[in-house]
Order: sequence, then structure tokens, then C-alpha cells
Amino acid sequence: MAEEAAIIARVIASPLDVDAAAWNALLARQSHPTPFLRHEYLAALHESGSAAPRTGWAPRFMTLWDGDTLVAACPLYLKNHSYGEYVFDWAWASAYEQHGAPYYPKAVIAVPFTPVPGSRLLARDDETRALLLQAVCQWCDEENVSSVHMLFASDADIEASAQQELMLRRTVQFHWTNTAPAHGDEAPAAPQAGSQAAPIATAPLATTAAPPAQHSGGRPFHSFDDFLASLTQDKRKKIRQERRRVADAGVRFRWARGTDISASDWDFFYRCYERTYLEHGNPPYLTRDFFARMAAHLPQAWLLFIAERDGHPIASSLIAISDHPSSGGAPCESEKATPIAAYGRYWGALERVDCLHFEACYYQPLQWCIEHGVHRFEGGAQGEHKMARALLPVQATSAHWLAHPAFAEAVERFLARETEGIEGYLDDLKERSPFKPGVSTTGKGPTPKP
Repeated sequence: MAEEAAIIARVIASPLDVDAAAWNALLARQSHPTPFLRHEYLAALHESGSAAPRTGWAPRFMTLWDGDTLVAACPLYLKNHSYGEYVFDWAWASAYEQHGAPYYPKAVIAVPFTPVPGSRLLARDDETRALLLQAVCQWCDEENVSSVHMLFASDADIEASAQQELMLRRTVQFHWTNTAPAHGDEAPAAPQAGSQAAPIATAPLATTAAPPAQHSGGRPFHSFDDFLASLTQDKRKKIRQERRRVADAGVRFRWARGTDISASDWDFFYRCYERTYLEHGNPPYLTRDFFARMAAHLPQAWLLFIAERDGHPIASSLIAISDHPSSGGAPCESEKATPIAAYGRYWGALERVDCLHFEACYYQPLQWCIEHGVHRFEGGAQGEHKMARALLPVQATSAHWLAHPAFAEAVERFLARETEGIEGYLDDLKERSPFKPGVSTTGKGPTPKP
């Protein structure tokens, strides 16, 4: 327990013990909500056994209360390993071990298995957000927890962390933005009938009910061909060749969103997803029951692409989508609503087809985003190969607190060197832009907001 004026902190041992409506209402007030921090998502992780004490994710959600009103909260987990985080601290744990100091348990403020930037400290205002982070660090210090790691945080969260002198760590992700470069008075490129880059899908990719909103820096793309026209010739040619290989192999795609994803579609997707993990020698992080709960409680957050050949499904990719920030990260049920962001998440295949991964995980989702006016597609953690598909580098930030002063100093020196390396890495990536000369490809700005 901790107290600051009328604000009282309570640690909750299960997300199910936090009122869903109150949690989601706080999320809706944040600058960077995503579906992954909605109560339905976190509860499904817990109830399905995907992120629960038996898998090394022991929930200790921190909440702040003003009387009976929830005024701040964050997902806090105690962990005895570093799997499923995507911000790697294995070297830190090894250094602790070599000096006979316990690194585990540690605490993470994060969405398990989900390297998507977004709000982590849900609070009614900046002052309460600072109190929330202070309460987390104080509680961990009292409980002899070695450290706190807030992963893939929003700008507001990072600002609160900097004010409390937490150490900041930069990583690089690759995101695509639905913004066509400006070329003076050049007319927009029109879709080309019969083009090799035309949709290879059996289900129509409907246009949005209303014209897409204009985005800063240029208009949205009108079509996949319009998007290709913005790329250098070699990148454009390569993408068309890759799409042609998939089409020539007899593969066609269909997609379904939300409640239109059938139970058999979910079953097939999970077969693909599970097989991908098993082929790499590991069991999947997420259980079939987790996705069943998503289908039941947060269906509109999901869009499924299924690849078929000769009428039989052979592969699938699942992406998440979110609406305007005022929705608290949950897509609107209305068919007229325009999603603002899409997130590449999971994929798998039962048959091997050349370039099928690129088609399922990039070209089909990007085409869908263009035709539905989606502003941004986030490709997830790591992967320079994404730049060839016009996903550009952006910085994602985490914040870290270590209880041991000597280790904190050592980590701070390490992060200073690592940050210099990240800056150089981004400069190098800028020189490899897939766009025609003159198109800005900077990725050094703050965490992108919806």
C-alpha cells in the first residue's frame, strides 16, 4: 500500500479483479490507446493461461484510487524469465548472476507477447501518471524486486519516466504510413486494370464508405498501384515479381473481419500459427482458448487473411486493427467507421509457396489498408527486410528502473553506447529508402500516435 494525499495505491493480483468499464474508460482518455491494452485483451491472456503465473507472468496490476474511483492503472507483471518481451535484457540478467545477485523476479509494465507501442500508464492526468509510476517503483523496492521495465511506451509515459529519471532505451521498428509523396502538380496515379499488382483475392476488397481523411505530409494512396508508383523501380519490380509468383502458384486470398471470421477459420488459423512456432522448436505463446475469447469479446479488433489453393486453405495471417483514439483502442462496430491503425501480428502456413509469407503478411494487409483508408500499418519488432516493402524505421522506447545502484550505473553507461549505435543504424537505414529520391524517410521522431 502507498498513499499520496487522497490517492491510495492497491496492487491487484488478477486483471479480472479490475472493473472492465473503469479500466477501458481510463484507456480511452490516453493519447495512444491500442486494442492490446483493453481489459478484454488482458483478461483473455490471463483466463486462457497464456500470460498467467504458470507461464511466468504473475499479474500485480498497480491501481490508484481516489475514494471509489479508479484514477490510474497499469498492467504490471512479476517475471522469472525474459521471454515474450521483445526488449532483450538477457545480458543484464547474466551480469547479475555472475555477481551473485538475483535479477529475477523482475517487474514489467507491458502487454505480454505484444511489441506494439502504446499507452502503458493509464491515468486521468499527467500528475496522476507520475504518481502511478512512482507507486510501481516504490512497491518493487519494498518487495525486493530487482527492476522495473516499461516496454514500448507512449510519449506521455516516456515523459513521466524521464521526469523520474528512469533510464530510456531505444529500439527500432518498421511501420508503413498511408501517405503518398507529393510531386508538385502531378496527377494521382489511377488503378491499372489487369496489372500484375491487382488484388489476388477471391473476396472483394471494398472501398471505404467515405473518402479517407487526409494525412499530414500528403494524400493517402488511391490503390496498390498508386503505392507502387511511389517506390524506386527496383523495389516496384521486385514486389510485382513476388506477387506474381504467388498468383502463378494458384494461390488466392480471402479475408474476413470480426464476427465474419468463422469458428472453422479460427481453427485453421491456429493450426498455422501453432505449426510456425513448433517448426522453430517452441510451443506457441498464445493458446487456442485465447483466440476463442478474442472472437467472443473483442471480435472487431481482428482481420484474418486466408490463402487458398484449389479451394483448400494453405496459410493465414492475422492482423489487429483499431479505430479513433476516442474509442479506447477498440474498433467501432459501425461498418462506416474508418480504422486508423493496423498491426501485423501472427502468421503460419501448412504448405510452402515461394513469397507466400510476403503476400500474406505485407501485400494483402497493405492493400486492405489502402482500400479502407487506414492510416498506418505497424510491422512489429525487428526485420530490415520490411524496408523493401516500404515499412520505414521508427524508434520505440522503453524505460527502466534498477534497484541496485551499481548495476544501474553500469546499465546507464551501456545504454549511452547503445543509443549511439541506434542513431548510426537509423542513419544507415535512411540511405536505403525504398522510395523515389526526394521522399522523406526519417524515423527519428517520437513514437507515432494514432
